[in-house]
Amino acid sequence: MSGKVRILRLPALAAVCALLLLTLGGPAAAADGPVVKLSASQAGTGGSITATGTGWRPHTLLMLLVCGQATPSRGVVGGTNSCANGDGRAVTTDAQGAFGKKVPVAEPPVPCPCVVHVATVTGTEAEADAVLQVAGHPVAPLPAEDTGGRLSILSDTRLTGSGSLLTWFGAPPSRSLVFTVGNSGTGVIKDPVFQVGSAHGVFAPQWDDRQWHGTLAPGRRAEVRLPVELSAGAHGDYTVSLKYGGKVLAEQPWGVGRPWGVTLFWLLLCVVVPAALFRIGMAVVDRVRPRRPGGAPRSSHRRLPRPALRLPLPRSRAAAPPPSTPTLPWFAPDSVPGDPAGRLSAPHPDSPTSPTTPTRKGPT
Repeated sequence: MSGKVRILRLPALAAVCALLLLTLGGPAAAADGPVVKLSASQAGTGGSITATGTGWRPHTLLMLLVCGQATPSRGVVGGTNSCANGDGRAVTTDAQGAFGKKVPVAEPPVPCPCVVHVATVTGTEAEADAVLQVAGHPVAPLPAEDTGGRLSILSDTRLTGSGSLLTWFGAPPSRSLVFTVGNSGTGVIKDPVFQVGSAHGVFAPQWDDRQWHGTLAPGRRAEVRLPVELSAGAHGDYTVSLKYGGKVLAEQPWGVGRPWGVTLFWLLLCVVVPAALFRIGMAVVDRVRPRRPGGAPRSSHRRLPRPALRLPLPRSRAAAPPPSTPTLPWFAPDSVPGDPAGRLSAPHPDSPTSPTTPTRKGPT
């Protein structure tokens, strides 16, 4: 009897163990990385499919694109230049790191095989791909994978250079992205093509191809300098990213100062232009102003006539009419103050009652 009980217990123990393995296997599968799934594996241009994802970081902004020349194993070989960027969609994950979003089916600029490429916009980079067959779009084999040389970054990236006076007035800021690379493979790498992107805020980087001219033998290293240039008038916090072979190798922050020269220019323009218009208007008013009756043009600056210098006259001659020829009082013998006749003796009244003064007659 006891043997039968043991035989019955063995299947029960096996079932319990299987349930435990399934319970433990769920988080392990989710911990492998982000996953994206599609509602349909094939769709035509103009339609739409629903993309769902799990295992992403909570509250993370994601970008969904239909890309060509890509497979989940190799990723997007040509980078975002192989994607239909104009028909991309953005979505934010929930608190559990999941999302669901409708994506319009558009033809990428390169042939298929195609995928729906999902990648993070900010924060730590994470990406995932799901196979999509775009009906009616041409299909071409992927470019051969170079298994000889393997390029890797051996140092931190840095930005060198400085701005100029023209940058202060709104010229495009430019720097050089400097880093050291090494060839850890067995083949020679010749003239590798890097992709340099610049992003402002939460926007996705705008990638530009930058080719480094040189040959890197196996086990050798070299310093690479790639030019980086922003648009005119750019200012604020930017992030410069470096990509090679479809993978982002490094990111470097870049703080760009505000072009204060442009602000100063507009302030001066707001002061100089009104002043010039005022001067022109005053000149026009002075031209069209009516002239004086005499015909002499009116001057913008009138001179006031100076008052003539007049000396005070003696009190005794104040009522006398002014002489025809004015003379100074001390040059005329008869203009001594107090003596109307020009005598130097004390004055006396000439009245009829005064005694007649005899006059001495000279010899005749």
